[in-house]
Amino acid sequence: MRDVGGFTTTDGSTVRTGLLYRSAWLADLTPEGARALTKLGVRTVLDLRDLREIDRWPDRLHDLAATTAHHPMLPQGGADHYGKPLAEAYRLITDTAADSLPALLRRLAGDETLPALLHCAVGRDRTGIAVAVLLGALGVRDEDIVDDYLLSNLGLGVLDGPQEYVDAHGVTRLTDVVGAELITGALAVLRERHGSGTGFLAANGFGADDLAALRARFLA
Repeated sequence: MRDVGGFTTTDGSTVRTGLLYRSAWLADLTPEGARALTKLGVRTVLDLRDLREIDRWPDRLHDLAATTAHHPMLPQGGADHYGKPLAEAYRLITDTAADSLPALLRRLAGDETLPALLHCAVGRDRTGIAVAVLLGALGVRDEDIVDDYLLSNLGLGVLDGPQEYVDAHGVTRLTDVVGAELITGALAVLRERHGSGTGFLAANGFGADDLAALRARFLA
C-alpha cells in the first residue's frame, strides 16, 4: 500500500497526499490493518476486480466505516482473462477503460469519496493503469508515472524472484518483475485512439468540467 500523491505536475502544482492510496486486495486485512486505515481517514474502498474475485475473496473491512464501490477494469461476462500474457491483459484493460475509468475519476472528484483506497488483486496491473490515467489527467509527467508504476515490483517482492498469487478461479500463478513498456504501451493505446489522455476521457463523457473538478480536488 502506498500514497498516490506527492508528485509535481508540469505546471508546478503538487498532487496532494493523504487523499488516495493504492494497495492489493483487502481479503487478508487484519483488524490492526483496518484500524490503520481508519487513522488515515479512509472513507471509500474502490475495488477494480472481477465480480468472481470479489465473490471468492471479499474485502474484509472489519470495523472500517467505509463505503465500497466496484469499478471493474477487465471485460465482464464470463470470459477467462486470467493466465494471459500481461501485454494481452493490458490491452483488454484498455478496452474496458472507456467505461470504467471516467466513472472512477468522476467518483474521485466527488464530495463524499476521499480519502479513498484503490485496489485490484495484487495492486499493480489494473490499479497501475487506473492510477496512471489519473496522474496523467492531473498533469504528472510520464517519467514519474512510470516510476510510480515500477514501485510495485518492490512492493510485491518480485525483485527477489517470482511470487505466487491466486487468480479468480483459485489457480495459483506466478507474478514476476514488470518493465516500463507495459504501462507506457497501455497509455499509448489510449492516447492513440483519442490524441491524448484527456482526449480519451473527454471522448467517453469526462469533460472539461469533470477534469477541472478532479484537478481542484487533487492539486495544491
